[in-house]
Amino acid sequence: MTSERYGEAVAPEGGRIATLAPGGAIATAGIEVGDVVREVDDTPVADILDWQWYTAEDDFIVTIERDGELFEAEVERIPGAPLGVEFEGVVFDEVRQCVNSCAFCFVAQLPSGLRPALYVRDDDYRLSFLYGNFITLTNLTEHDMARIAEQHLTPLHISLHAVDEDVRARLVCPTVEDTTLDRIDELVSAGIEIHVQIVLVPGQNDGDVLERTLGWLATREGVRSVGIVPLGYTSYQKRFERSFTAQESRDLVGSLAPWQQRMRAERRVGWVYAADEFYLAAGETIPDAEAYDDFPQYENGIGLVRAFIDEFIAALSVDPVSLAETVLITGTLFAPVLIGLLQQARLDEHVRVLAVENRFFDGNVSVTGLLAGGDIVEAVRKDASDARYFVPDIVVNSDGLLLDDVPAGDLAELTGARVQLVGPDAAALTEALAAPA
Repeated sequence: MTSERYGEAVAPEGGRIATLAPGGAIATAGIEVGDVVREVDDTPVADILDWQWYTAEDDFIVTIERDGELFEAEVERIPGAPLGVEFEGVVFDEVRQCVNSCAFCFVAQLPSGLRPALYVRDDDYRLSFLYGNFITLTNLTEHDMARIAEQHLTPLHISLHAVDEDVRARLVCPTVEDTTLDRIDELVSAGIEIHVQIVLVPGQNDGDVLERTLGWLATREGVRSVGIVPLGYTSYQKRFERSFTAQESRDLVGSLAPWQQRMRAERRVGWVYAADEFYLAAGETIPDAEAYDDFPQYENGIGLVRAFIDEFIAALSVDPVSLAETVLITGTLFAPVLIGLLQQARLDEHVRVLAVENRFFDGNVSVTGLLAGGDIVEAVRKDASDARYFVPDIVVNSDGLLLDDVPAGDLAELTGARVQLVGPDAAALTEALAAPA
């Protein structure tokens, strides 16, 4: 059997087994590490979601490929125990990629010569459900829609940007028929909850256009939250020269207040949330945690600063006198927040902040997570201190590489300094500060 992708038939490749729990139901059935799961009860499995859905019964037949040959294994669940299997990935066929040409697409603004994985424009509804990735809905087939409803893949995270047809055409630049609004209504009618992202572009989808978009979304109960994030751009594009000014950021934050008041009255949540960047750019105080409710847009970077501030204050148990001289590496956006926290905690005599400018991307890119190795190395060399340098590990991928392929393990040698990776959260930072140098 096959599944459809972009109108063409694609055979699921199956999932390769990475680990098995000894004595688990899968291992007991004779299945081994390295085997490829092709089908469950004669139904192809395209991803971990299919696997979980089709193996929900007490017993089932798994079709396995091993050394180029197929065989079947009968699996019987052990009551109260997990199946005891992990796969090499959660998607067994190919990751769905975007079929649009969004004006503000960050991937399209990357410099050439980076590792191939960075150019993948993920637009996969399965990763939206599993990890909170934002998708556009423009590449969904009827089979996909039916599957989402049947397996109740909720919530999904949707990039909408605008409901105005002309504005969407300019910003999203769909290369197929744009049925996103209809898809949202279908999903909501099927009981699928949605978290929406709007990338705001000055003069394009803000102002009255944003008001119309919020008005459309507010009439749909299944839309659980809306996150407003500012345009981000690099120097490797020519469409944008600026994002939101300080005053425009203040205006945006102010324009959302009536909506938040209304939705708190109607739904008991703020519902629409401005990205941390707007508050920082405007010089506004970050809202209290209560304003973010249960932080529905946390993975979208909304509320991260408030969570860090509160966690830092709660976790801090460092004696300033015992502190080793330390320099905290961060992006220019977060640097003022971190400096303020150190001053408040009276740690600033021994701990200081080194704000690293992002010359690798340039443009208005200023978040810590997008710092490249070369920029960090240059900044530390120029700083030339005997202190230890803490680099948040969000700049490193699972292979230990920074965005420009500088190995994290080489930072100390490249800088000639004591460079140490630390977790990006406040608890990890305070723990590292308290540790001996």
